Amino acid sequence: MNVAAASSSSAPLGLLAQPTRFLFFTGKGGVGKTSLSTATAIALADAGRRVLLVSTDAASNLDEMLGVPLSNQPVPVPGVPGLSMLNIDPDNAAEAYRQRVLAQLEATATEDERATVREQLSGACTTEIAAFDEFAALLASEGANAAHTFDHVVFDTAPTGHTLRLLSLPKAWTGFLAGNDRGASCLGPHSGLKMQEARFNAALAALSNPALTTVVLVTRPDPRPMQEAARTAVELRALGLANQRLAINGVFRASQPGQDPVADAIESLGRDAMGQMPDALAQLPRDEVPLRAFDTVGLPALRALLGGGAVPPATPAAAGTALQAEPLAALADALAAKGHGLIMVMGKGGVGKTTIAAALAVGLVQRGHSVHLTTTDTAAHVQSQLDGSLPGLKVGRIDPRAETQAYIDKIMATRGKALDDAGRALLLEDLQSPCTEEVAVFHAFSRVVNEARTAFVVLDTAPTGHSLLLMDATGAYHRQMTQQYQGSAGGAMAKHIITPLMRLQDADMTHVVIVTLPEVTPVSQAAALQEDLRRAHIEPWAWVINKSVAATGTSDPLLQARLAGEQKQCERIAQGLAQRTFVLPWLTEPPVGVDALGGLVTADGLLSH
Repeated sequence: MNVAAASSSSAPLGLLAQPTRFLFFTGKGGVGKTSLSTATAIALADAGRRVLLVSTDAASNLDEMLGVPLSNQPVPVPGVPGLSMLNIDPDNAAEAYRQRVLAQLEATATEDERATVREQLSGACTTEIAAFDEFAALLASEGANAAHTFDHVVFDTAPTGHTLRLLSLPKAWTGFLAGNDRGASCLGPHSGLKMQEARFNAALAALSNPALTTVVLVTRPDPRPMQEAARTAVELRALGLANQRLAINGVFRASQPGQDPVADAIESLGRDAMGQMPDALAQLPRDEVPLRAFDTVGLPALRALLGGGAVPPATPAAAGTALQAEPLAALADALAAKGHGLIMVMGKGGVGKTTIAAALAVGLVQRGHSVHLTTTDTAAHVQSQLDGSLPGLKVGRIDPRAETQAYIDKIMATRGKALDDAGRALLLEDLQSPCTEEVAVFHAFSRVVNEARTAFVVLDTAPTGHSLLLMDATGAYHRQMTQQYQGSAGGAMAKHIITPLMRLQDADMTHVVIVTLPEVTPVSQAAALQEDLRRAHIEPWAWVINKSVAATGTSDPLLQARLAGEQKQCERIAQGLAQRTFVLPWLTEPPVGVDALGGLVTADGLLSH
């Protein structure tokens, strides 16, 4: 069946006209990658194709959108014949990888030798390469998931910075293997890693073939996600992924131009952003998807997103409902009263963590404190958000590349000092493994956590799933240190060890602020993040609802329809999800610059209820 014929009258995505076998949807967190990738997969399946929808995001919400539990095996999606979905689960992938490596050992291997291998394969580095191995198997059309039985494989990826790392791994690992005949210690024996080399090469070939692979850069009509999409386009071309398309999601047109200042301002901002988009995007084939009045959860909404089905009926907003939340200035006041500590701003990609983190940092300086504002996000925007300097505010970044090089230099200067030239060469070769980055970033994170003992540190974290991976590394280090000092000689020392995880669990020192949008998916993911943190014995301190339309007084029918959904989510948060709730309204001007950010946390505030 011709997909173009089936979809051209209803779906705005031009990529459906001649879709390649592999379709990657990537972009800044919160731009709608999951919605568009899922709607595209449904459209292809509705047109008679066999489609596999794959999530590579550790914080995937595909299960909520489709009502199907996530699995690391293809699961048919009820109501969409021909569509199956799977989630590349890092933990399951790591265990399967460990079993494959152990199976490579000789039958004569002792239990001690096997235990050594298991220990080598217990780190977060192994989890990364194992998850990548599952991804590579899909591209190479091999493995237990039998991706070759599908006409199309649609990838819903993690936010941009981490997708770039994922897509760069085939080249990184093929290069590492080509020059390494021993294998990296953190991945186990050489045979365990070498057995994947053919798969990695096949994955690299598939990614680089424009007849097989298309990258869909998803953005909103907003300068920041567009700038990030442009950087991604350039970096992916450098990796050999040249077949790219642009999808602009959430394009808004005022229902009654000139009648509603809020609606006019939203439309104007979008038009300006699209009119001034970077050249790297302007030259790409482009699809525009209108802003919808409904949340894209469930098959009817997902089909309607691309115009392929009836639009779900809108629920009118309740009149005069006030949000049960305080303005952001009250949050800055409450934190300032603590005197010092680590403020971790967390949440799903695209919810406005950087804006909230920067505003809180400026607010704390306004209240007489010295502040270190830093980020663990690979797509760091803190400096551009501030667009200036402020006495008492230090701005930093945990830069993976810089931290990795510093870590390599340190190891070479210590462990490599007593080695001969051949030994140093071998050590340096081992440190060129992509795994070294994870270790280096953890060490940098630990330094920042320690700094908060005597000053304010505001940490703008990477999107949710990857923040949790960093937390997992923190927990692994905690377990390693406490085990190391157990026993007769170290028992007394163990009582005095304070690991980074213990500082994160200290409610007097660490305050986690979860940022969300008043929409069903971000709120659900914020709730899931909160549960993950609680399992690590870290209790979130407050929630911030960002980009609230409730206080704008808009009369636009589309925005009014979205307002009903916002009220429902705010009630959900108020009924037990958050201990403390603060709110920032949707703003007609992006809060860029120290003065604008300071205005968000001033005593008079921007919001009254």
